Amino acid sequence: MAGVTKIQILDGGMGRELNRIGAPFRQPEWSALALLEGPEFVRRAHDAFIESGARIITTNSYAVVPFHLGQERFAARGTELAALAAQIARAAADAAPDAVLVAGSLPPALGSYRPDLFDHDQSVAIHRQLIAGMADHVDVWLAETQSSLAEVQAAAEALAGSAKPLWVSYTLEDDPDDVQPVPSLRSGESVADAVAAALRLGTKAILFNCSQPEVMAPALAVASAAISAQGSAVALGVYANAFPPQRKNAAANAGLDELRPDVSEETYRVWARRWADAGATIIGGCCGIGPEHIRMLAADLAT
Repeated sequence: MAGVTKIQILDGGMGRELNRIGAPFRQPEWSALALLEGPEFVRRAHDAFIESGARIITTNSYAVVPFHLGQERFAARGTELAALAAQIARAAADAAPDAVLVAGSLPPALGSYRPDLFDHDQSVAIHRQLIAGMADHVDVWLAETQSSLAEVQAAAEALAGSAKPLWVSYTLEDDPDDVQPVPSLRSGESVADAVAAALRLGTKAILFNCSQPEVMAPALAVASAAISAQGSAVALGVYANAFPPQRKNAAANAGLDELRPDVSEETYRVWARRWADAGATIIGGCCGIGPEHIRMLAADLAT
């Protein structure tokens, strides 16, 4: 548990925090709009998470993709904006009184929760543009909110030649009409297969994110067993969201989802303790999990 194994505290949801503190924020640009019109807000958000106890912060590059910027603007400015996101995170980390890792976010290149939209060549090309901008400023790569094995494979291909560690974070099926008895990704592929794929790629950490807290512990159990069976020393992590169930017919990123009123700081702390008990050593939050949640996690787990 936390008293025996050191828990690394990850930050929370950047987009919601930017919106909360009054940053430029609208669709379709989403969190990338702050890079275009108010980069000082991005620094403020990073600083808030660090002050709350986060010792891993994630670059604000999640929305630096054609899905949000448009193809023409991404082609012209994608690398520049990715570099800016990484530079801001690096500056915040370097200014912190304690050591803080910077994770370079590699999002699902063609839309969150939409493995059906995946195209291998497009995904690799988009990720290579992000990587070119961020490579000099990040400590690890975080391929996050990955809905399928194919998305992860494309991210790893784009990273070929990078000496920096790869962390893979999968998003899980949490539609109550579709949840399977065996934990699965949003593609329907099993968590066991997802863990095996990540291990083959040499990932140094396997996480689960942007899904409801309730589906995380079963996924951790499967992942822990698969990692043990391989004799690997790969870290496990969780950063859940505060969304209601996301059904398959929902339009991902179409608007600002309502947040669950029951995912309070204290409730999230209880969930996080369960994840730590299940073997997670990297714990933070995704959409709707703010600095207050992270502060409570840091006080409770990072000892």
